[in-house]
Amino acid sequence: MTTHWAQLASFGTGLEAEMARQKLEAAGIPALIKSDVSGIFGAAFQGVVPSGVTVSVPDPELARAKDVIG
Repeated sequence: MTTHWAQLASFGTGLEAEMARQKLEAAGIPALIKSDVSGIFGAAFQGVVPSGVTVSVPDPELARAKDVIG
């Protein structure tokens, strides 16, 4: 079975996206982070990423994930 992922939110920094991912996973929701920055500690991990950093969750979890990250 293929998992379809839905974009939940876009953040300005990798740090913000990572904090959201950890909050989601603590609630039992898998999450993926995608950005143009290479590596977890790339130059923009704590700085602003012009193209943004997106967090996606499995499609069926989207509504619950929105509640979790507020």
